[in-house]
Parts: sequence; C-alpha cells; structure tokens
Amino acid sequence: MDVRIDILTLFPEMFDVFNHSIIGKAREKGIVSINTWDIREYTKDKHRKVDDYPYGGGAGMVMAAQPVVDSIRKVREHNSGKVIFLGPRGRTFNQEMAKELSAEKELVFLCGHYEGIDERIYKHIDMEISLGDFVLTGGEMACIPVVDSILRLVPGVLSSSESFTDESFYSGALEYPHYTRPAVFEGEEVPAVLMSGHHENVRKWRRAMSLAITRKRRPDLFEKLELTKEDIKILSNFEI
Repeated sequence: MDVRIDILTLFPEMFDVFNHSIIGKAREKGIVSINTWDIREYTKDKHRKVDDYPYGGGAGMVMAAQPVVDSIRKVREHNSGKVIFLGPRGRTFNQEMAKELSAEKELVFLCGHYEGIDERIYKHIDMEISLGDFVLTGGEMACIPVVDSILRLVPGVLSSSESFTDESFYSGALEYPHYTRPAVFEGEEVPAVLMSGHHENVRKWRRAMSLAITRKRRPDLFEKLELTKEDIKILSNFEI
C-alpha cells in the first residue's frame, strides 16, 4: 500500500464517494487505503452522545473532548501520520498544500461538526486546514475535496503525470481551453493549431492561453507567476 488515509467522522457513509471513479480504482489496485472511523463508537456516554452544551452559554453544541481524543488515540495505533483537522482557523487549502501532503505516506483527518470542538482536543492535532471563508455543515464536506486533491497526485492514481501537471493551479496558472470532436459545433471551429499535428506549436498555444486566461480571470495568481523568457515571448507572439 502506497498511501494510508484514516478519517474520523460522525458520518462514515458520506465517504462512500471514494468507492467510485479514479480514487475507487486506486483503492482496488492497492495504491491507496481509505478507512473511516465512527467517532460515536468511542464515546463513553450511554446514549452515544458526542457533543454537549458550551460552557458560558451560547447557541449550538460542541464536540466533546473524550470521544474525539479516544478515537484519535485508537487510530494512532494504526497510522502515525499527521492529524489534520478541517476547521475555520486553519491555513486555506490550495494546490501547493496538496502537493506537500501527497508526499506523506500516512495521514489522519478529523471532521468537526456542530459549533466546533472542545479546545482541549487541539493538542492532539498537528495541522488545521480550511477550504475558505465560508461555512459548511460539517468537516466531512471539506474533507472530501481535500483528500481527493491529495490522492490524485499520488503516483499511479492517474494514468500518467501529464494528467495533473497541466491542470489548473498545478503550475500556478489556470488551465488552457480544451476541445474534442466535432471540429465544428454550431458554427464554432476548433482552433486550427490543435489540428495541425505540430506538437511544439500546440504546446506554445496552450501555454499562451493558460497565461492569458490567468491574467484575465485571476490577476492575483498571474502576479505571483515567475514568467520565463519563453513565457514573455509566447505571450507577445499571440494576439490574445
């Protein structure tokens, strides 16, 4: 097994999505292992409660320390990787972080719920990740895209490295446009360069489109790009 992922959650069934498509095939091949752990199985409350009212008052419920910490300790018997909490205080997830985490052989993800987790759980957490400045109903909704983006970078999960190296954000720029048959659809033609069979011209066109689209739609990303001399020349040679 190349990579092991363990997910602590109140809703294990939400992760059935990883039984399908590319990640599902990678699991079948033994490239990745994804295991879910029901936090409720570790509560000492006879009613299987995992949350309680917050001290000091306030709306909502808070995930209690005991079941979460005990579930982390149990998973630690099988997985020595970083424990990552999906929460609002964390670093905003991006492709660079996905690359970093894809190099790890073992990772543990903790999905929060309700109003948050007891503060005393944090000492058992190595890293916190946020998807952005918006609210979700639970950490599961954030965990799925994070795990997917990490695992698709693991060697062997995709058919070839080219499948992800040209994608948006991998190199810091947005992806170039794609076309498939028919060559003409409702009067709109596929750019002639893509049907020319000239691989170098195709490469330059795609790079030019990638840079131009990034400059237009995500100027914040474009400003961070370190343009090569070839990039500058390619941009100048194409009327975009």
